[in-house]
Amino acid sequence: MDRERMINLIGEIIPEKKRILTDKADLYSYSYDASFGVYVPDVVVQPKETEEVAKIMKLANQYEIPVYPRGQGTSLSGGPLPVKGGIVLDLSRWDQKLEIDAEDMVAVVSPGVITGHINAKAMEKGLIYPPDPSSSNVATIGGNLAENAGGPRGLKYGVTKDYVIGLEVVTPEGEVIRTGGRTVKNVTGYDLTKLIVGSEGTLGIITEAILRLYPKPAASQTLMALFDDLIASGRAISKVLSSGILPAKMELMDQASIQAVEAYQPLGLPTDVEALLLIELDGHPKAIADEMLKVQEVCKEVGAREVKVATTDAEAKELWKARKLVSPAIVRMKPTKISEDATVPRSKIPEMFQRLKEIREKYKVDLVVFGHAGDGNLHPNIIADKRDHEEMKRVELAVQEIFEAAIELGGTLSGEHGIGTMKAPFMEMELGKVGLDMMKRIKESWDPKNILNPGKIFPEPGQRLVLTDE
Repeated sequence: MDRERMINLIGEIIPEKKRILTDKADLYSYSYDASFGVYVPDVVVQPKETEEVAKIMKLANQYEIPVYPRGQGTSLSGGPLPVKGGIVLDLSRWDQKLEIDAEDMVAVVSPGVITGHINAKAMEKGLIYPPDPSSSNVATIGGNLAENAGGPRGLKYGVTKDYVIGLEVVTPEGEVIRTGGRTVKNVTGYDLTKLIVGSEGTLGIITEAILRLYPKPAASQTLMALFDDLIASGRAISKVLSSGILPAKMELMDQASIQAVEAYQPLGLPTDVEALLLIELDGHPKAIADEMLKVQEVCKEVGAREVKVATTDAEAKELWKARKLVSPAIVRMKPTKISEDATVPRSKIPEMFQRLKEIREKYKVDLVVFGHAGDGNLHPNIIADKRDHEEMKRVELAVQEIFEAAIELGGTLSGEHGIGTMKAPFMEMELGKVGLDMMKRIKESWDPKNILNPGKIFPEPGQRLVLTDE
């Protein structure tokens, strides 16, 4: 179908012409995300009703037009990139519904609602929405659901899928289904809710979600531990968790992260340490006080140079400020940031740290390690300059070896960023041919014409990781 006819047919579905974007400048605004690659769509549509999405999907299915659901474009894996052109469905404007039901302890939300707004509104009623990806103040809940986003609180509270109990979904063929509901327990048939969450927009378009909420913890307290040895910090993580304590957050910054933050916005952190751990406990104040003493003992036993406990909320916020500044700080060193989230079993964290040290030295790359160390969800970030092709070739090899190390240690390619286009070439490495084929069969049964977010998760023949403009 030619582009002009496609736009005219979409115009019969969407009454407001300003919600159909066709100008070149607008299309380029939707051609990239926070990963790599630029792919220009044929048209961008901003639906605000389930019926509109259903009609667009029926049109796309009839004429075999690729459709790419998109939130705010914060994906680090290429999730919403329109790699085969077609229609981008911008769901970020669809934010009309944000209902908190304190009695049932659920939130009912539209896909374009900002994730952080859900937690803020829940807290007004003494509740919390635990998933807290770093982009929660800008990312949409629809994107978080598609990618099964995690965050610092994932250690104690789990990730997005653990809080989704019901969905409204438009299928690739334009049918509307509801999965799950408002009950905490639901074991009727296959768990389609969990299948859709984390499917990266390849099986259906989420148009509404029912999310489980938790009571707000009575109190919290933060500790910072400094280590002269990165491997020792890994042992501290394992030992704290095996001691029977489950922190709400357990975040790590390596020396390069600390140095970058101090150069960016000095906070008085020592730049000669190899690692810094931030640990937050939450719950009853008396329980926190007892557990905090135990955490201090464990950190000192494995060789912490210094342990500092925040005594006020202001002090705690100051400690966490350093962690929040890592991403903006490291991109001042070099303009290109490759954010990975290879995840390993907790017992293998010290060994993964060692492997990352070796990879940094082998490929002579600026590798910075930080992230959600308590659940093994590390963020090895490589800082480079994509204009330097020789450097980017080394980066590509380093990234591949990071994935290989994670898999060899019993881990996974992704703990929260998703597969998208970036990690598709490595899927068989983790799943094997049969495992990958079983996933393909699910995709084919839901989307026989392969029109919904094609080019994601499953590798194309000969596809490999490319970070240069070849």
